[in-house]
Amino acid sequence: MLQWLSANIGTIAVCAVLAAVVTAIIIHLINNKRKGKNSCSCGCGCSGCAMKDTCHAGKEENKK
Repeated sequence: MLQWLSANIGTIAVCAVLAAVVTAIIIHLINNKRKGKNSCSCGCGCSGCAMKDTCHAGKEENKK
């Protein structure tokens, strides 16, 4: 077991770092969702966004 572990320590370390990065990204996205931030995370009208009519629908209704 120790021989296998020492032979694969580089791969294990890279996998651990990648898992930590993916976990941090997921936590960041969940926190943004809870705060009410959208995926584009900008305050503009998102004129170039394909989902411009749906992603800011709540903000437009509040202005009326």
